[in-house]
Amino acid sequence: MKKYSLRFWIVFWTVSVIFLFGWYFFLQVQSQGLSLIRKTTNFLPITQEFKGDIQAVLFLADALLVQDGVERTYLALFQNNWELRPGGGFIGSFGVIKVKNGKVTSFQVHDTANFDGRIPSTIAPPYPMGETLNIDSWKLRDSNYSPDFSTNVENAVMFYEMGGGEEVFDGVIAITTNVLLSALSITGPVTIEGYPGQYDAENAIDLLQYQVEKGYVDQDIQEGERKGVMNDLSQAVLDAIGPLDVARKFQLARLALENLHKKDIQLYFKDASLQREVRSQNWDGSVDRLWNNDYLMLVDANLGAYKSDRLMDRFVKYSVDFSFEKPKVVLEITYTHNAQEKDWKTNDYQSYLRIYVPQGAWLQKTQGLQHGVQYGESFGKKYFGALVQIPIGTSKTFIFEYELPNTIDGDFYDIKIQKQAGIPVIDYEIALTDPKGFKKSLTISPDRDMLLSEYEEK
Repeated sequence: MKKYSLRFWIVFWTVSVIFLFGWYFFLQVQSQGLSLIRKTTNFLPITQEFKGDIQAVLFLADALLVQDGVERTYLALFQNNWELRPGGGFIGSFGVIKVKNGKVTSFQVHDTANFDGRIPSTIAPPYPMGETLNIDSWKLRDSNYSPDFSTNVENAVMFYEMGGGEEVFDGVIAITTNVLLSALSITGPVTIEGYPGQYDAENAIDLLQYQVEKGYVDQDIQEGERKGVMNDLSQAVLDAIGPLDVARKFQLARLALENLHKKDIQLYFKDASLQREVRSQNWDGSVDRLWNNDYLMLVDANLGAYKSDRLMDRFVKYSVDFSFEKPKVVLEITYTHNAQEKDWKTNDYQSYLRIYVPQGAWLQKTQGLQHGVQYGESFGKKYFGALVQIPIGTSKTFIFEYELPNTIDGDFYDIKIQKQAGIPVIDYEIALTDPKGFKKSLTISPDRDMLLSEYEEK
């Protein structure tokens, strides 16, 4: 029996030829190894989804590891989902990664606040960002105001160019803080020379947050250099990954794939064939424009300027009744603010909530709102938008009653629920009443986009 190198088996079991845990491409494989893995995948006792994941990773690896002497440049958007935004989280920093012949040749992290100072204040912020954040212009840090990643990519690149950025990007990657925590849950704690404490899966974001907001002052670090700790932390985590055994690298790769499906990692490539591949695996963070049955996507934009999302829980009751002339929906969204007191990163929660529903839906009644409802259309959907506020230590329920269009047939009913990037798992209680009055209900906790029909088949 032919023996393969340790490198081959590490790649074989981890499928991490382009391992993307948040700060870097993890590229380690030889061309023959890729070919053998591709052939072997079809015979492995794994799920169809995991098989598709492997094939997609291999397809991307072929392109990114190509030895053609061409340097490719990628934009990485680091999103803090403790301050949730529609595209995943507040963009506190971004990176520019250059790759040539399968190796990273350059990796630089920039403070978005510094860069935004170079962007002319010429574009008004979308509603209600200006009113809640008291800003008069829209810039890179707030560019991910859409639940659709390709839209956010266009905005981010536009603002980068407005700020004098000269790179032309071959792709864009968005990464939430959950990805860093996933990596640290496998590597264990890491230390960073020149900075206090150990960074682990429990405290890393707290320590980073404190370092860039307050700690740098005590260490006589210039404000413009306060986010340099991210470069050092990313290198420390990479150094910790190297010596891991095969089993833990396998765990790490599985977590990376989970993060892709949960939209904690979102990918965009300029190359059309690469983009088709990531779209086929739902790694592109897109809003579904083709689904023509019932649909729901809840999108929060934390506009309170605090990191309160780590302490927020949400619960959703969705009831649809086909015994009326037009299908009727009662949607109840309960927010619970688990903090007990205010501090420098926690305050009352304020979010602009948008509820995306099928085109042709008609809102009839709301309860619990203190502000009016805004209406809009995008991605072939209708949305209802409202500002919601949840004081510390309280729960609030907001109710939206609306009619679905008659094109939604109760005899062939299905619903697609799309998950917002960066948001924790939400429990849904779904109750259905068919045209004959037959009722059924179920509770689900989707950690990714899902169809009710596929969930019921499991």
